[in-house]
Amino acid sequence: MSHTLGIRQAQKQKTRQALLDAALQLLEEQSLSSLGLREVTRAVGVAPTAFYRHFRDMADLGVALVEEALDSLHTTLVALLAATGDGEDDGEERIAATVELIVAYVRTHPAHVRFIARERHGGVQAVRSAIGDQLTLFAQEVKDQFAREPGSAGWDEDDLLMLARMYVDHMVMTASALLDAVPGTEQRVAAGARRQLRLLSLGRHHWLDER
Repeated sequence: MSHTLGIRQAQKQKTRQALLDAALQLLEEQSLSSLGLREVTRAVGVAPTAFYRHFRDMADLGVALVEEALDSLHTTLVALLAATGDGEDDGEERIAATVELIVAYVRTHPAHVRFIARERHGGVQAVRSAIGDQLTLFAQEVKDQFAREPGSAGWDEDDLLMLARMYVDHMVMTASALLDAVPGTEQRVAAGARRQLRLLSLGRHHWLDER
C-alpha cells in the first residue's frame, strides 16, 4: 500500500512540476494575467480539472513560480555575504562574487528572471505581493549580515535596512539588464554593475561622516 501511495505521490509531483515548467515556457512571450489555465494544461497534456489538484488558480501557480525562482537564492546569497567582507581589503571580493552570482543565475535561469522582472509590477496582485515579500526577506537577510560586520558600527537599524534594500534592488536591476543585454555585451553590463556596487561600498564607508 505504501509503495502504491509513493508512486502516486511521485506522479502527482511530476505533474505539478510539468505544469510549472509549461507555464514558465508560455510566459516567455506573455504576462501571467493573459495566460489561460487551459493553455497550460493543453501544453502538459492533462485535463483542465487536473490543474486544481495542484493549484487553486493561476495566481496560485504564479506564487509557486516565485518561490521556485527565488527560494534557492537565499542560502546562496547569505553564504556569499558571510564568506566575503566589505572592508578596504576584501570589499572587491564581495563585489566580484555578487556580480558573478547574478551573471550565473541569469545564464542558468533566464525564464525565471524574465518572469520575476515582468511580474514584479504585473497585474496579478498575489504574485506582486509574493515577489515583494521575497525581496523584503532578501533585504532583511542582507541587513542582518551587514549588522555583524565592523563597518556597520554606529549605524542604526533603519539605515542598515535602507542600504540592504539598495543592494537587493541593484541585484534585481543587474539581472534584468543582463537578460536584455545584446549578445556580446554581457561583460560590459557586469562591469557597470561592479562599478555601481563600488559606489554603494564607498558610500557605506563614509555614511557616518555626514551624520
